[in-house]
Amino acid sequence: MAFDLKRLSDFLKGGPIVGLRRTRAATRATMLVERLWPLVLPLVIVVSLFVSLSWLGVFRILPDWPRLGLMALFGAAALAALWPLRHFRSPGAGEIDRRIETANALRHAPLRSQDDRLAGASDPFAAALWREHRKRLATSLGGLKGELPRTGIPDRDPWALRAVAPLLLVVAFAFSLGPGGGSLTDGFRAAAGPQSVPPRIDAWVTPPAYTGKAPLYMTADANQGQSLFTVPEGSLVAVRVTGGSGTESLSYLDAHTAEETAFEPAAPTAPVTASSRAGAAQTVSQFSGPLAADGLLSLRRDEEGEEIANWSFTVTPDDAPQIRFAEEPTRAVNGALQLTYEIEDDYGAVSARAVFEPADAAPGARPLYEAPEMRLTLPRRRGDEIVARTSRDLTEHPWAGTLVDLTLEAEDGAGQIGRSEAERFTLPERPFINPLALALVEQRQLLALDANAKQRVLDLMDAITLRPEDTIPELTHYLGIMAARARLDEATSDDQLRSVVDYLWEIAVTIEDGSLTDAERRLRMAQEALREALEEGASDEEIEQLMAELREAMQEFLREFAERAMQNPEQAMPMPQNGQEMRQSDLERMMDQIEELAKSGARDEAQQLLSQLQDMMNNLQAGRQQQQQGGEQSEMRQQMDQLGEIMRRQQELMNETFQMQQGQMQQGQQGQQQPGQQGQEGEQGQGGQMSPEEFTEAMRQLQEGQGQLRQDLQSMMEALEGMGLQPGEGFSESGEAMGRAGDSLGEGQGERAVGEQGQALEALRRGAQDMMQQMQQAMEGEGGGQQPGGRSRQGADRDPLGRPRATTGPDFGDTVRVPDEIDVQRARRILEAIRERLGNALSPELERDYLERLLEMR
Repeated sequence: MAFDLKRLSDFLKGGPIVGLRRTRAATRATMLVERLWPLVLPLVIVVSLFVSLSWLGVFRILPDWPRLGLMALFGAAALAALWPLRHFRSPGAGEIDRRIETANALRHAPLRSQDDRLAGASDPFAAALWREHRKRLATSLGGLKGELPRTGIPDRDPWALRAVAPLLLVVAFAFSLGPGGGSLTDGFRAAAGPQSVPPRIDAWVTPPAYTGKAPLYMTADANQGQSLFTVPEGSLVAVRVTGGSGTESLSYLDAHTAEETAFEPAAPTAPVTASSRAGAAQTVSQFSGPLAADGLLSLRRDEEGEEIANWSFTVTPDDAPQIRFAEEPTRAVNGALQLTYEIEDDYGAVSARAVFEPADAAPGARPLYEAPEMRLTLPRRRGDEIVARTSRDLTEHPWAGTLVDLTLEAEDGAGQIGRSEAERFTLPERPFINPLALALVEQRQLLALDANAKQRVLDLMDAITLRPEDTIPELTHYLGIMAARARLDEATSDDQLRSVVDYLWEIAVTIEDGSLTDAERRLRMAQEALREALEEGASDEEIEQLMAELREAMQEFLREFAERAMQNPEQAMPMPQNGQEMRQSDLERMMDQIEELAKSGARDEAQQLLSQLQDMMNNLQAGRQQQQQGGEQSEMRQQMDQLGEIMRRQQELMNETFQMQQGQMQQGQQGQQQPGQQGQEGEQGQGGQMSPEEFTEAMRQLQEGQGQLRQDLQSMMEALEGMGLQPGEGFSESGEAMGRAGDSLGEGQGERAVGEQGQALEALRRGAQDMMQQMQQAMEGEGGGQQPGGRSRQGADRDPLGRPRATTGPDFGDTVRVPDEIDVQRARRILEAIRERLGNALSPELERDYLERLLEMR
């Protein structure tokens, strides 16, 4: 018995008691969960839904009243969820023991019996028996275990709707981390108004279109740090405010007068839907106005007077164009009026014209015709050229031959007009040789300038038809004059009088020139139509049609001109002094260039080339009235031909000397090669090598040729002196250089001889230019200030086609820059020769370097 008591004491004091306490604690927690979780779950679900809606930003986007209503609903739901908690009761010790006994299937309540007491009086036997009973029950308390909570919620929610709340909570938490997520405090804050976004300001300046300047955006990023802007006069400033209050105002403070000008809105303020997050409507206000002077542009809010932005401007004034005569008005070779003038403007003039006024009009006269109209060609806008030239045939106008005051006017894009000083001169008229034609032209002019002179013109016509058999050899001319007289006698209105004036001109031209005038008129009309089309910016199709008309008119004119020359060989145009002649291919090539320039957009160049074509035709028409020049000019031509021959021979001598010297140098280089290489190349080089005796003989022959050339030059200089021309210093220097070259050739110094020959050739060119100038001056002296063919001193450096002479040097920019086909071919041949020379493996290294540098200079 002692053993059993001791074992029971150890059992009760050891591990089983500790394990029982743990089991009771675990069972107590299980029972708490089972009783509390069903009561707390509704509150958890309500709180979870509130948090989810907060994180999703629902409370942020709701207006105040719906937000408050939803918050009240959640509050009521929370209170309702708390109401079942009043039934919560913590489990007692007996309930815990009973739950443990039930969970472990213990019989006879071993746990509860440990706390039981004997009832009644104290009986030692009963106490001993009770203790024995408790000992036996205590032996079954080892290995007790608890169990998991059984809340019974799945039975109440078989569809697991409670799982929606945690899923929504997870999604809401992820969404809250983004830019659109809300916070837990959104439901407790009043809804924010529309988000305040600063207004967008766009400001720009649009210069006038004629300035060719691009718009200036002041609010661009590149101009943010700039406070002062320079704009042309007449520019329009525009400011647009988007998202402002709608009460903005724009004003401009003049820096000179200190006057402030308010710009009215371009249109009433209009609300537009903005693309902001709030989706609110924004207002757009736009202002615009001109900038006439330096000043400050300010954008303000009216109700506050606060300045939002400002910009300072410096306005560049647009001065009126300046136009002036560069030369006095002149008469072209065909009688056309030729004006050379200068036009200057800040941005280029848009139009110019010549204004004619009569200088000696008779008092009380009633002219039938207004002053002639003449539009002027404008200088090219590209570059710094300000000089322009316009040629217009006004010989058919009734004012031709009268004294007029000419004023040039130029207008710019702003409508400002500049005028030149008046020039008084006589309008060029067509010269008439036939006395009858001259008389009719005088009567025509008299009637055109004063309609009151009708009776006087009738009397003059009666006078010239008094004895027609003596004064009018052609019957058709007499009939035409009598028809004109009858029409004049019956004319009662100005229109009828003008028709008589036109008819008198037709009769006079027919008497003077015959049918060639029709071709001239058609050609001039085609040229004028094309010129106007180029000035007005016509389409490519219209330009093509006008070019076709010009080609047909040109062919008809040249054909009739040739027929007239065949009928009257003594009136044919002489050959130009420089040996150049007019070919139809030259004219066709020039017309092709005009069409190409017009279609490519280079209208200014096309107009100048058309003007040059007109000058060529003027020279051609004037040339048919000239006779063959005398024998002195033929002798001059012979001397020019001889000079060209001397220059050609000098060039050939220099080339031969250079080639011979190069061959000798190559032969010396081959002589320095090793014997093995000489044996391999001997057969190849033997045919091209020269012995010293052969080289000496060749140099002697070149020396004789150089000496003969010097004698020919001396003979030509003596012939020039016999013609009254003084040979220039270039010829003397050339003769001296030729002598030095001959001496070098005699000494076998080919390289030095080449240099002397080059100096001689250059001196010949200078002498040729000097001789040409003397010849031209001599011919001008005989022709009364005009060159053969009717060319003036100003056009003495051009051939009958108006092209620069080959001996006058380069073009200094007074013509259209169209490359000459001869120059192109010459440049191509030079490049081919350089490349061929570079391909020669035997060329010296020094020469190869020089040729490579020439190619790089292209």
